[in-house]
Amino acid sequence: MEKTCTQCQSSFEVTQEDLDFLGRVSPIFNEKKYSIPTPTLCVDCRHQDRQAWRNERVLYKRKCSATGKPIISVYSEDKPFPVYENDYWHSDKWDALSYGRDFDFTRPFFEQFKELTNIVPQIARSALSNENSDYVNQAGWCRNCYLIFEADHNENCLYSSYIYDSKFCMDMTMASKCQLCYESIDCENCYNLKFSQNCKNSSDSWFLKNCIGCKNCYGCVNLRNKEYFFLNEKLDKESYEKKVAAFKKMSIKSLKQAHASFLNFAKKFPQKFMEGHQNEDVSGNYISSSKNCHDCYDINNCWDCKNVTNSRFMKNCHDITVFGSLEGAEVCYYCHEIGAGTKNVIFSDQIISCYNINYSKACLSNSHDLFGCIGLKHKSYCILNKQYSEKEYNELVPKIIAHMEKNERAHGASAQVERESGSASSSETEPKIENGEFGEFFPKELTPYSYNETVAQDYYPLSKEDAIKKGYTWRDPAKRDYLPQTYVVPEYIDEVKPDITAQILACEICKKNYKITEEELNFYKKQLLPIPNDCHDCRHKNRFNLRNQRHLYKRNCQKCNIGIETTFKEDSDIVVYCEKCYMEVTE
Repeated sequence: MEKTCTQCQSSFEVTQEDLDFLGRVSPIFNEKKYSIPTPTLCVDCRHQDRQAWRNERVLYKRKCSATGKPIISVYSEDKPFPVYENDYWHSDKWDALSYGRDFDFTRPFFEQFKELTNIVPQIARSALSNENSDYVNQAGWCRNCYLIFEADHNENCLYSSYIYDSKFCMDMTMASKCQLCYESIDCENCYNLKFSQNCKNSSDSWFLKNCIGCKNCYGCVNLRNKEYFFLNEKLDKESYEKKVAAFKKMSIKSLKQAHASFLNFAKKFPQKFMEGHQNEDVSGNYISSSKNCHDCYDINNCWDCKNVTNSRFMKNCHDITVFGSLEGAEVCYYCHEIGAGTKNVIFSDQIISCYNINYSKACLSNSHDLFGCIGLKHKSYCILNKQYSEKEYNELVPKIIAHMEKNERAHGASAQVERESGSASSSETEPKIENGEFGEFFPKELTPYSYNETVAQDYYPLSKEDAIKKGYTWRDPAKRDYLPQTYVVPEYIDEVKPDITAQILACEICKKNYKITEEELNFYKKQLLPIPNDCHDCRHKNRFNLRNQRHLYKRNCQKCNIGIETTFKEDSDIVVYCEKCYMEVTE
């Protein structure tokens, strides 16, 4: 079935597999199935809308709405809803059921849900069991960490995202079981690695790409179990050490030049069409130990999934953004941030250890059979945070779904305003009619974040003007974050004095201010690394841009000509091989 996206007007396909899945995930009440309609948005627009509900990296200082205590939160002080510090939010000192209300059949569901979101307290950050790690988010069981995001079981790590089980690492993206690593991407079980990408079991090396089991190597690509290689050339130990001696202490300028030179050097070597291992019938990128998963990215141990990202142990799930965990999720559709044993969850956000959940947010702790609820723990048979009996719940929810099916949604955030004000022509103001509310994810005006606070800005960057035009909100940065730099940073690290930690620096790229922490300075000194002249957000963006975007292209292996699906565009300057041909050329 070919459809046209109501947001970007691109064509997309709904397959028979999609229709079968929608049939499996559609809720059943009183032995009647309430079929979820086919999506109105293409895959990219669905990803974008879910990502607009995910603020990973933007933190604010504010006060807890309950205790008045200063806290760090993903929500700025001007949000309309209360924000509680984590311990208070998880406590029994407040009751989310106290905000419950009757469903009003004269009004749209989303309008009523929005009113509920504006009064129910939200948790300050997604953070659990951390020690001396206040400035983290989407993080758990971390110790002495600072500005790490989507991270578990780390120690003494800074400025990193999607980092797990690692120690003394800084400026990492997608890393696990690493130690003393710096400015690297997609690395696993590595030690003392710098400016490297897609490496495993490697150590004491600089500028590696697609290497496994290598140590004491510099500027190498596609090597396996090698030592003392320089730009893919074998050297004896003495010659190698003499070659790399000049690189042990560099200025920030020379270090960036060396990195840029290596990236150009790496383009000479073929790349595998996708990163992954131990898979069967999969497509996407960065997939491991998975089966029958298509158009998926950064997943492991998943089965029968489609359009799932950054997740593990997911089964029979479509259109999910994050997370799964060891307990995973099963039979879920069109959600952001679900896992830890969720099942039968549709069109929801932040659902943990729950089942039979519809159109709800931030519900957890074995809650079940909820519709349009927020912040409930250990609750069941609730609608808009109001408690019902099982019989009442099963009788009322079908009526609400029928009401949502009839309540057509206008496409375009400003259409209604323009129509009422008469500020546009009839052709501009007449909205396109989508499906009813049932079958649609939460509309843009319900997201608690501005577009540029979320990961959507990473994957689908927009200007302020375009974001607002598409119905998102935008948050301008505070002027106080752009003070002039008055401190001249020495060119080499051994010339830097301890008082730099009291200075304010300005990023050479975005001009935003940043500081050097004591832990960060110690790391640079021990590793003989220069002080960076760009802020951690710009460094994150540079690493992010070294990963391919999450979009598949049909092309052919450039060695055997077999058809492949890959995230490398056909007009790119990278040589792309199928897995068989790639394995033949790796050393």
